[in-house]
Amino acid sequence: MKKLSYTLLFASGLVFGQVLEQPKNFTKQDTLKGSNTSFRNFWDVKKYELSVEPDFDSKSIKGSNRISFEIIKDVTNPVFQIDLKQPMKADKVEASFAIASYKQDGDFIFITTKKKFKKGEKFTIDVTYSGNPRIAENAPWDDGWVFTKDHNGNPWISAADEAGGASVWLPTKDIWSDEPDNGVVMKIITPQDLVGVGNGRLINKKTEGGKNIFTWEVKNPINLYSIIPNIGKYVNFKDTFNGEKGKLDLDYWVLDYNLDKAKKQFEQVKPMLSAFEYWFGPYPFYEDSYKIVESPYLGMEHQSSIAYGNGYQNGYRGRDLSGTGVGLNWDYIIVHESGHEWFANNITAKDQADMWIHESFTMYSEVLFTEKYMDKKSSEMYAVGLRKKIDNDIPIIGKYGVKNEGSGDMYPKGASMIHTIRQVINNDEKFRQILRGLSKEFYHQTVTTEQIENYISSKSGIDFSSVFNQYLRTIKIPTLEYSQNGNILKFRYTNVVENFKLPIRIDGEQTINPTESWQTVSLKKGTPIQFNPNYYINYTSVQ
Repeated sequence: MKKLSYTLLFASGLVFGQVLEQPKNFTKQDTLKGSNTSFRNFWDVKKYELSVEPDFDSKSIKGSNRISFEIIKDVTNPVFQIDLKQPMKADKVEASFAIASYKQDGDFIFITTKKKFKKGEKFTIDVTYSGNPRIAENAPWDDGWVFTKDHNGNPWISAADEAGGASVWLPTKDIWSDEPDNGVVMKIITPQDLVGVGNGRLINKKTEGGKNIFTWEVKNPINLYSIIPNIGKYVNFKDTFNGEKGKLDLDYWVLDYNLDKAKKQFEQVKPMLSAFEYWFGPYPFYEDSYKIVESPYLGMEHQSSIAYGNGYQNGYRGRDLSGTGVGLNWDYIIVHESGHEWFANNITAKDQADMWIHESFTMYSEVLFTEKYMDKKSSEMYAVGLRKKIDNDIPIIGKYGVKNEGSGDMYPKGASMIHTIRQVINNDEKFRQILRGLSKEFYHQTVTTEQIENYISSKSGIDFSSVFNQYLRTIKIPTLEYSQNGNILKFRYTNVVENFKLPIRIDGEQTINPTESWQTVSLKKGTPIQFNPNYYINYTSVQ
């Protein structure tokens, strides 16, 4: 899922996400939030050790975060930037080095030093925080915390912060390119009658001072917007999946009155994991287990802790995004959000402008799951059906360095681009090995668009640079103009980027290589031409 700020598909009652507004002028604040500035570029986060205690009645939270990090270049008297969004407050800031001073200025804490830091040195910063965090009015499309009640009147609490980042409530170095290499330890403090569920594995539970303390550990790097505490009247059941790397623990936390529904609906998890391991390679976080947590909103790809709120029904809230009926055969949230474990959580964009890497591949994972779970014909119907959700309003890639996302078309248009690339490769086993190779080559890494583009072109042996330029950086859809006279076909591309190269198979076997200049070929048969609908292009017959 992604957080965006326009209305998308509300007319049909379906929402992929919410698109971030495209401001005309970016500010210094935007740069501080979205760039690897001199306040950030000399230190690398290794681990977060945090605690969080929500209070339902006051809708407030309090806690602490120890940030362990390593200096990655020599620097003298630097200023550290810690992100913590208003109205949250830093009550105390301490460090394992001498702090000259610190101040909270807007959404940032600046820590001034008078010291030489040498490459390789390791330190910690401890921030104690509290306040009434922003309340999400429409999570997950709206950042903030959710304080609500379940059907039995019990408190139910969570957070969603993909676009704004974890700093909407937690003091962190909140930039996608710096994930904590050694993971996270999170303590969730709850009343005695409630349960706290976090990412990774539960390593300790104790009762102290009339409160429960649940300690969760993530051993792998984790993107910060995935670090989410959940508090509710949860019950737990478990299972295992025999995967490519051995036994994968499956851990499910649901509201007590939904246990029977969950046991039935979550039977889809094993077929999903089997399909995704086939296409993408091993689940990326065996050490941290696979977990689904029932959430008070639709869903999110929280790493090793998938948020689920789809009402224990197939489709997207009981509807099919493709309009073909195919999507009603499986639970959209289980499939889509789990696909993000490979694309978003394993492979993470360094900059939010490249968020298509998360959403395009993950929406295409729905197509691949359908192919494995059902059949290829159904998967192609689903893929083509998604196109009617494309707006072509702005480019898919956003503005770099200012925490700016591109168009919500990164979902269906990005998936359509990948589907088109697959047609050109015309070898499903090679295509599968490219997908698996991406997961292996960029395992637990943050990446750029260029890295993904170059990898696909290199491993396929086909230069897809103009294809990426066309679909990611413009809103133009290629149009193939053609005329047929018997077995003679004339054709050309229009509405394309310079030197656009996208060969097309026609009549199921013959390949043409259109350019912007008219070309003529002899067809193998004189019957009306049959174009392959799996290419995301427009076809126009002309005289």
